[in-house]
Amino acid sequence: MDQDSERARFVDAHWPKLVQRVNTVMPIADELQSRGMLEYEAYCKIEAAVTNQEKMREFYKVLHSGGDKVKSAFYSRLEIHEPPLFRDLSSTGHHKRFKKTHSSEISPVIDKYMKRICSEYQYVTEYNSRPGEHMLLSERFTQPLILQKHRDRIEREEEIRSSGKRFQQVLSSRSSGDSVQLSSLFDPDDHGISPSSVILQGNSGNGKSFTVQKIMMDWASGNLYKGRFDIVFHLKCKEINRIPGEKSLVEILSCSCSLTSDEISQILQQSPEKVLVVIDGFDELKLPQDINDTSAHTDLLQKARPVDTLCALLRGRILPESFLLVSSRSTATDTLSNLLKGPQRFSEIVGFSEKGVEEYFRKFFQNEDLYREAYTYVKANESLITACSIPVVCWIICTTIQERFKCGASKKSGLETTTSIYVDFVCTLLKHHCQGLSQSMIPTLLRSLGQLAERGMQEQQVLLDEKSVNETISDPAGNPFLCKFLFKRRIYQETMFSFMHLSFQEFFTALYYVLLDEEESLRKLIMDSSSKPRFAAVVQFAFGLLNKDVRSTLIKHGLLIRPKTQDHLKEWILEKIKGCSLSSTAVFFVLHCLYELHEGDFVKEAMGSWKKMKLDGQSLRRTDVCALLYCSQCCQSIEEISHLYLTSEDLSMILPVLHKFKEARLIIEDPSDSDFVEVINTLTRGHTLSSQRVSVVSVSTCQIKYIHNPHFLDLSIIKEPFSICIEILLLHHPDLRSFSLTFQHSVIINIDWTRLFQIIHQRDSDALLSFLSSFSNLKKMEIKVKCLTEMWSVWILQMSQNCPSLTELTVEAGLLQEDAIEILQRTNTRPSCVMTINGSICNKPSQKCTDYYDRLTRCNQEVKILLNDQGFSMETLDRPSIYERMRR
Repeated sequence: MDQDSERARFVDAHWPKLVQRVNTVMPIADELQSRGMLEYEAYCKIEAAVTNQEKMREFYKVLHSGGDKVKSAFYSRLEIHEPPLFRDLSSTGHHKRFKKTHSSEISPVIDKYMKRICSEYQYVTEYNSRPGEHMLLSERFTQPLILQKHRDRIEREEEIRSSGKRFQQVLSSRSSGDSVQLSSLFDPDDHGISPSSVILQGNSGNGKSFTVQKIMMDWASGNLYKGRFDIVFHLKCKEINRIPGEKSLVEILSCSCSLTSDEISQILQQSPEKVLVVIDGFDELKLPQDINDTSAHTDLLQKARPVDTLCALLRGRILPESFLLVSSRSTATDTLSNLLKGPQRFSEIVGFSEKGVEEYFRKFFQNEDLYREAYTYVKANESLITACSIPVVCWIICTTIQERFKCGASKKSGLETTTSIYVDFVCTLLKHHCQGLSQSMIPTLLRSLGQLAERGMQEQQVLLDEKSVNETISDPAGNPFLCKFLFKRRIYQETMFSFMHLSFQEFFTALYYVLLDEEESLRKLIMDSSSKPRFAAVVQFAFGLLNKDVRSTLIKHGLLIRPKTQDHLKEWILEKIKGCSLSSTAVFFVLHCLYELHEGDFVKEAMGSWKKMKLDGQSLRRTDVCALLYCSQCCQSIEEISHLYLTSEDLSMILPVLHKFKEARLIIEDPSDSDFVEVINTLTRGHTLSSQRVSVVSVSTCQIKYIHNPHFLDLSIIKEPFSICIEILLLHHPDLRSFSLTFQHSVIINIDWTRLFQIIHQRDSDALLSFLSSFSNLKKMEIKVKCLTEMWSVWILQMSQNCPSLTELTVEAGLLQEDAIEILQRTNTRPSCVMTINGSICNKPSQKCTDYYDRLTRCNQEVKILLNDQGFSMETLDRPSIYERMRR
């Protein structure tokens, strides 16, 4: 080691004592400035400091940035200006002994410490873990989205109000260019300045402690901050509150890890600039009222109240060369910032991005099929996927789904209600994130949150002013359900609060309403839902809070919903169902209320009185489909549902309950042949009603695709006690418009419908004839064609001959060609089969008609042809209008 390096190590090793004992600070600074080793600005800062100790701290910033050469120069000036101090430090032999200690003793100590950290931090204990149960950190931790940017008021409001896909789009726009990884928290900024302190802000349940554990684990494994920090200490504020008596920083650090006080003291003296102290949960630190009046605390070994010692570390009075990473809720960040040494850097854990949620699900289930089923279900639920951005909520949802899978349930049976998920989240925060909150205080806390939430809902505000919050909440800074923001307003700062998301504001409003007396509760809920559409979610949460399991959970926390409140709300929803025709919005509002209530007997009663559901054919959210599915499962039958707009995935969810609708008109977006096959199979197998009619209409999301795609068709199924009629309407087929087939119910099971649709798309009439002829017990058939040609006459005659069970064959045609009629005139059908052909014949010479529509407008004779085993007959009917003929 060269001379400059040795002198620099001496300065580093003895720096705490130098800070306290050097008296000739300015003479040394003058000489270093004259030698060009001290910039004028830095010199001014040293000179401006009041005490010698403060001057020395400013001095060290220069020495640290200047490296070994500047420290060596300081060493030589110190030897001249402070000979007694210099001799005292040198005579102890600390300088030489330290070098030996670091190489022969300290390095093995740190290695052993790192191995201990790896052993302890590789596991995580979850909220529901039983004694001895744990999970590997690597199987749970997912990198949250971390932003190093303060968002303005408009941006915050947008984040709080948006949900579903829009919410993820907003997060994605925020993270563009501003998101950071754990490895870059201490990197220099655009100006080349590295922070001494990093604030890691995050809401309750957003994963701050998890992230801290990951930092510790990665450092100890050599995967993070390698070469940057020789040692990383982890202090938990919750544990510091419990340390009795007076302690020095060395003793506090020793309490938190496996190192002794002597070992820690040696490490801190060796390379204080390579020490990182991670302080977790500053918002939980019990700060005394006199925290700003405490005396200066600068020595590593000086004892004081643990909170005072920690604050001295935060201020940089102790170990000023070290680096700090402090996690805190937003409600305490401004207090932390005022205590924390600089330069500071602000960073915020926003939660999981869309990719983060997906990664968490994959890690949690560790099974590709289960992961896909669970994630697909949750992703389609706007409320749940939004809440999953909060890591604790994500864990609650995954845990709930996992339990359902273990019980043999699937996503099609429905998940727990949104209300129950929110109640679980609230209970988790009350138990694990409300330090010092007694059980008796919980009802007061939740009611006050409800009052605050309702005020914001009434005023349509998601950002709440500080005055209103302080008037309602006794301790906003310690409340885990509130977020605190500082916004710039001209030359001032404005403090605002909010709930984590608008949905939590709606939840707490509902909780407040159901805890009121019966009359006021009902009045508010009914009035708000009737006059203010934005309160629809509040009412739905209110029904969710009536669920018996949810009520049982609330009772454990001293919250009682009055029985009459339940009765009145149930009566109100029944009256709403029995009243006048409901709009689509009202229909799904009621369905969501029943779904959140999740009480089968009452839902069965409510659905039993609901005769018709008339919808407007608009796209549905997946939550709407889930609500309809659940409510349909609870009832025996529903008279009619019309214009139900579904995607293929929605259709697959609805199929198990489709048999419960006596009449249903479904509109399917971009259906495939398999969708139609599934509908037919579902309705022709298993459950049978005395009568049922289901129509499936296909639509396209792309108009051009719809016009040119010959595969689009519509399907109708009419079920009678002993027969089933399947009608297929072909869209854009050149010849065949539709055909219907009537079977005995017992013989339709084995038909290969997939093959039938393939033949239809191929437009192969011979193949179609062959396939239909193979149907056993086909009783009736009706086809509609644009024009009855010679080919079609031959085809229908063959059909009547080849299908022995066929008794009725009806043909509706726009036009009947003369050669086609001549074929029919020369033929008889087999016994017991009657053929009826309706259409128009032209009394003009055919050569004068240039095309189909030209001939249709010139034809003026409507005829009916009857063909049976007795022969051919034709009668002339009254001439229909041109529009009726063209409509065929």
